[in-house]
Amino acid sequence: MAWTRDQMAARAAKELKDGFYVNLGIGIPTLVSNYVPEDVDITLQSENGMLGVGPFPLDNQVDPDIINAGKQTVTEVKGTSYFSSADSFAMIRGGHIDLSILGAMEVAENGDLANWMIPGKMVKGMGGAMDLVAGVKKVIVTMEHVSKDGQSKLLKECTLPLTGRRVVDMVITEFGVFSIDKHGPGGVTLVQLADGVTVDEIKAKTKAALTIGPTVKA
Repeated sequence: MAWTRDQMAARAAKELKDGFYVNLGIGIPTLVSNYVPEDVDITLQSENGMLGVGPFPLDNQVDPDIINAGKQTVTEVKGTSYFSSADSFAMIRGGHIDLSILGAMEVAENGDLANWMIPGKMVKGMGGAMDLVAGVKKVIVTMEHVSKDGQSKLLKECTLPLTGRRVVDMVITEFGVFSIDKHGPGGVTLVQLADGVTVDEIKAKTKAALTIGPTVKA
């Protein structure tokens, strides 16, 4: 009964606010563009040089020249503009992006993020993640709660090479929504349960120090 990838993306879309400039990472985050609330006016930015990214196209709308950073075909919206990736990263590094939603391999209870490589495995490159987590105002991670071998991905400390230190504000997994204390002593707070998931199930699959928020019914 845990959330599907689309439900995770839809939940992440609820964090979008009017006027936000938002960057979506590869994987689950790209699905967020399909769930932007109709009453919220945001602008999606892609680090390959596109400002004004629309939802995924229908079969009869596909234009192979219009792609996001994950090389997926996307659509334009009114006012879409194009520029070099250098200009795109200048926007990111200059602090002009309000929110980045990206995936992760591990998140630590102090907000540390590891999402670009697993030692010993082929790596395409770190992409724009290091710039994004350092330059944006808020970072939300959408990821599976446990790895393929059943290990928790919400940890006391990351074991993989870090992308950024104390950068993650919120994590959304198939089990629920978690806030991260990245400015204080650290800790993860469960703020929302996914349908059909229990607090005990989350405790059993979370290695980070976990607090149950006041709005969550155990």
